Amino acid sequence: MSRFQPPGPGQDDFAEMVAEDVERALAHYDEAINQSTVVSVGKIAGSIASAVTLLSPKHQRAIDAIHADLPGLASKFVRALAAEAARRSEAGTAGATNQLTASLADEPLPAPPRSDDLESMLIEDWAGRVAGSTYLEENLGIARSTLHRWQRRGDVIALRKGGRKHVFPLAQFVDGRPVAGISDVLKQIGNPRLAWLWLTRPTAQLDGRIPIDLLRADEVSDVVEAARAFAPG
Repeated sequence: MSRFQPPGPGQDDFAEMVAEDVERALAHYDEAINQSTVVSVGKIAGSIASAVTLLSPKHQRAIDAIHADLPGLASKFVRALAAEAARRSEAGTAGATNQLTASLADEPLPAPPRSDDLESMLIEDWAGRVAGSTYLEENLGIARSTLHRWQRRGDVIALRKGGRKHVFPLAQFVDGRPVAGISDVLKQIGNPRLAWLWLTRPTAQLDGRIPIDLLRADEVSDVVEAARAFAPG
């Protein structure tokens, strides 16, 4: 189980908490919606959120990598769920069925990566978009000498990509500079990979918020304190 899971006494409690939040949001969004539908939507959302936290880190990263496709996949899931519910209602039974699973399995799998892209994707499937010094110089105006100076001082997170080459997560840059607080987080956590993993996942120390999003919003002190609490003893 990943250490980045939402905290709480149990998965059922977590699912119920999500369900209640979704019910309140949905009721506020559409006051005319049927109450039983509100409850059902909350239960669906809570169950899915709870199930995702139980996935292996590999499968969680796989979901992260296809975030742009999630609305379409979710829509397909809901339609299949509604069709299965209607079928059960018409049949007058709540027995087990494989129809929903079979429907979802029709979604075509993405093409496998080319071998020359594999190394980069092994980083990007958990770190998000990364780039080397050439890209940063040409697109963000960051001189190589400046980038290397930041790296030596620990002002920027650099991830090793085979041999001695490093790549830099793009989300840490705003206006051509690393966001304030990156160096403080690195000092607390130490390992650049662990630091970036922590920065880009919801964390209990920040009430489920994502640290890098807060740094980009200049909320530095809260993130540094949370990093200090997270850091290995």
